[in-house]
Amino acid sequence: MTGSSFGKLLKVSTWGESHGDSIGCIVDGVPSGIKITENYIQKFLDLRKPGQSQFTTQRNEPDKVKILSGVFNNVTTGTPISLIIKNEDKKSKDYSNISKSFRPGHADFTYQQKFGIRDYRGGGRASARETAMRVAAGAIARKILGKSVFIRGGLTQIGKKKINFNSWNWNEISQNPFFCPDKKAVKIWEKYLLDIRKSGSSIGAIVEIHVSGVPIGLGEPIFDKIDALLAQSIMSIPAVKGVEIGNGFRSAEMKGEENSDSMEYKKNKVIFKSNNSGGTLGGITTGQDLIVRFAVKPTSSILKKQKSINLDNENINISTKGRHDPCVGIRALPVGEAMIALVLADCFLINKIRKKSIS
Repeated sequence: MTGSSFGKLLKVSTWGESHGDSIGCIVDGVPSGIKITENYIQKFLDLRKPGQSQFTTQRNEPDKVKILSGVFNNVTTGTPISLIIKNEDKKSKDYSNISKSFRPGHADFTYQQKFGIRDYRGGGRASARETAMRVAAGAIARKILGKSVFIRGGLTQIGKKKINFNSWNWNEISQNPFFCPDKKAVKIWEKYLLDIRKSGSSIGAIVEIHVSGVPIGLGEPIFDKIDALLAQSIMSIPAVKGVEIGNGFRSAEMKGEENSDSMEYKKNKVIFKSNNSGGTLGGITTGQDLIVRFAVKPTSSILKKQKSINLDNENINISTKGRHDPCVGIRALPVGEAMIALVLADCFLINKIRKKSIS
């Protein structure tokens, strides 16, 4: 199975399944001399881990990370860093009723067709369980970028219920279970999502991430544009169905003079009058904030009965038991931040080598 590795100079390979013994990753290309501890990585994993509220899956995984290699006395050695997390709260019997059936909206059908076999327990390799290792790798990538690059985001929409963007408050995000920047939207979302869960269904969401302190010049012309790399990384997250950079699809509604970011030179530096481009021009970072927005579809595994087929191509009705997120978009936020960190750190290392070769 190809497709389990990501990056050029900073390369991440993940392994493991939802109900296997463990999940893990190898992060290669990390420079030596960077301080990394399990506790540091853990604080990012704790933002993603399940079972923290009634609005996410009740699977109770502590997601405790262990560093197996590449770090000595809490400092990176320049060799591959291997990380592992044990799966401790597996309930594989919940999936016995779908062992020969295909869940609509899930990867069951395509995995069976492509490989001739599938791990039906929680989705196996197709499960979002593997994204815990992306978050762990992303924590390391943040160390490469340094404290000057600040990555943060929030949920702006659940179903059709949007936040008031004029009420955006970064301090609110850590104060509620939705990573919501609008205090008034929280109460609305609480009732809405509880009703969705009680009905046996699920709902989608939109996540928006901002990155400040980005240096000018990350990204390459044509095929490795920073926009393209970010889009690929975000689209690789399970359940993500759309990505926008800056104004995104809204750009199609604007006139040229409205969408372009006017510039001026003032006090010995270039100033952009707006940031409709989302911090990138020609696929190269401008030094402005990067703004990435992505849509997450509703969780495919739901209690409500749906029409499907089984391995014998018989028409059936299917209902998926188990512990599933009523809105997987909530826990997608720290995963999105991690993927952006990995892309930027990789580009940062590529630029560093280029500068050395020029000098």
